[in-house]
Amino acid sequence: MPTRDPSLAERDPEIARLIREEAELEARTLRLIPSENYASRAVLEASGSVLTNKYSEGYVGKRYYEGQAVIDQVEALAIARLKQLFGAEHVNVQPYSGSPANLAAYLAFCQPNDPIMGLGLPFGGHLTHGWNVSITGRYFKSVPYGLSPKDHRIDLDEVRRLAHEHKPKLIWCGTSAYPRTLDFPAFRAIADEVGAKLCADIAHIAGLVVGGAHPSPIGIADVITTTTHKSLRGPRGAVIMCKQEHAKEIDRAVFPGLQGGPHNHTTAAIAVAAKEAMTPEFKAYATNTVANAKALAEGLLGRGFTLVTGGTDNHLILIDLTSRGVTGKVAAKALDRAGICANYNAVPYDTRKPFDPSGLRIGTPAVTSRGMGAAEMSKLAGWIDEVVKAPSDDALSARIAREVEEVCKSFPAPGLLTA
Repeated sequence: MPTRDPSLAERDPEIARLIREEAELEARTLRLIPSENYASRAVLEASGSVLTNKYSEGYVGKRYYEGQAVIDQVEALAIARLKQLFGAEHVNVQPYSGSPANLAAYLAFCQPNDPIMGLGLPFGGHLTHGWNVSITGRYFKSVPYGLSPKDHRIDLDEVRRLAHEHKPKLIWCGTSAYPRTLDFPAFRAIADEVGAKLCADIAHIAGLVVGGAHPSPIGIADVITTTTHKSLRGPRGAVIMCKQEHAKEIDRAVFPGLQGGPHNHTTAAIAVAAKEAMTPEFKAYATNTVANAKALAEGLLGRGFTLVTGGTDNHLILIDLTSRGVTGKVAAKALDRAGICANYNAVPYDTRKPFDPSGLRIGTPAVTSRGMGAAEMSKLAGWIDEVVKAPSDDALSARIAREVEEVCKSFPAPGLLTA
């Protein structure tokens, strides 16, 4: 007789306790980090399934391991759904996360020391778009572009000038802390002028794109990369989409270029998330995410906050706290004590160090997933204002944390099993 397989709580009560505590924390606090969200129960079930047992190097119908009859169907279904969802010609669902997905684009199109361009990290770009602390800034000749000093928006004139001067092999159009709509056609025109490949990193806005709340780069960029969590509400994974003419280069870059076997449990969860994103409810979610961001921005502006670019077009708000006499780190930690989770972030032309910058980055994907709306955004703006005015007032933080928890009880978070 086989022995009984103990549950997690029985096998490892310490980890079980910590998972339960995290679920309780996510249930009773407001998560404003723009890159975080709530995955559905269905996505979580797929992520924790027996598919994690399988090793599946290769692609559908071309594996190096036997026993892939079911796995091939899972991956094929994920690919088909994402093609339909985004309108993409070719989809690779195997990248482990967003950074390796971006590395695959470099491996497909660039050689060491080739010039590449991306938005500089201090201006809201991502590490993997060529910043000097990343491998992408060490192995390639990175030429970062920036924002206009006047309005803190992407300076397309500078992008064009730098592109003509340096002739990059690859240009990134994508951000991690930029509150405005990305002009994909303008980047396409610049890339064509200098013979560069255009790569769109839509990790933050993928859910907005498929929900019709942000323009799509499909058919414009040569390659599109995205994580599958954030505004897409899937598991921690990534996807690369591209024009059919680049399919072989991209697939070879992912496997065997950068990694071995795919994470099949993640692939299944991506398929689930793609199915969820095809619904009218998800389209409403994307629209509401942007509406909530705008409402929260208006609430903050009305309380005298300075917002980078003066507002937002998407899910993200970047607050410049310089005029408030408090740093982003101090504000973020005080908000955390008050049950509001945000992250400190540099603002354009920041004079402070990255580990204690002048800004605060917040976003609305997670609170919108809970069903919150304009009334809750107004409360949030008020709470943020109170905390920033008195970041060392522990009694104030405790009071707000209780108020936050009461609001959270009226808006249960998807996917959390806290009982």
